[in-house]
Amino acid sequence: MTVDQQRRTGPPAPRRRSRRDEILQIAVGLFASRGYHGVSMDDIGSAAGVTGPALYHHFAGKEAMLVAALIPVSESLLHGGRDRVAAHPDDASAALADLIDFHVDFALANPAVIALHLHELDRLPEEPRRQIRRLQRLYVEEWVGVLARLRPGLDAAEARVLAHAAFGLMNSTPFLGGEVERRRRAALLREAAAAALTGGGQPVA
Repeated sequence: MTVDQQRRTGPPAPRRRSRRDEILQIAVGLFASRGYHGVSMDDIGSAAGVTGPALYHHFAGKEAMLVAALIPVSESLLHGGRDRVAAHPDDASAALADLIDFHVDFALANPAVIALHLHELDRLPEEPRRQIRRLQRLYVEEWVGVLARLRPGLDAAEARVLAHAAFGLMNSTPFLGGEVERRRRAALLREAAAAALTGGGQPVA
């Protein structure tokens, strides 16, 4: 496609969500609000406007929905974290700020997924649960590597403590109400995570 053609046609349209994606989002919301055992396939089908046979065309069952919800999220966090660290090879402070921004944006956009992970991960069979745990450990190590560069006095175990403390702060979004508007919530979460990780903190924008 030529430049002139691009100008005439404009940017490509965003990918339309598939019916499968829509059903999965509905299932995640129900699992997060009612608990895994409090939701049946019939409940999901009813909420999605899908009959039983059509629902099973997309997913073998609730367990398959959990796997489909949690593994791609863990993969996306790892890849996104690696990209942000790689973007700042010589500036650990910038890498950490980018990681915090990335995770806060994720946490604010996906509170139901976070709640699902916190409360329902153990429902998964051993193999997908092990895969998710491995992806999470690799993601944590991206943070640990940046902290080691930024605070050389910390050993790896201490850096992991700080990383997990920061995740606890940032992953609090399922428990936050709407009293504070989203941009301000993001600023507060960024400040709290930065303070936990650096011992200082940054002004709230």
